[in-house]
Amino acid sequence: MTWIELNDEEQLNSIKELSKDKPQLIFKHSTRCSISSMAKGRLERSTQPDNIDFYYLDLIKNRQLSNKVAENFSVFHESPQVLLIKNGACVYDESHSGIMMDDIVEQA
Repeated sequence: MTWIELNDEEQLNSIKELSKDKPQLIFKHSTRCSISSMAKGRLERSTQPDNIDFYYLDLIKNRQLSNKVAENFSVFHESPQVLLIKNGACVYDESHSGIMMDDIVEQA
């Protein structure tokens, strides 16, 4: 799995722009949560599709940025959580044990 670290609010604008050509996925991860670690591990054991960029947001280090993600993409904050961004908007979000690569690929 090739993660792009999400740690700057300016990246949100970039993600919106890039999503016009290629789906962008944000994975919000709590390093203190075993369920979050399980979801991250499940993604990492899956084959990463070439047509999606994967961003990793450490909620413990970047709590304010996590709140901005929720605000920018009009979703309720959860952890762990994936958001699939297409054409500048969140078209799919899932959390906890519902995070599955097959479902992400299907929505992309």
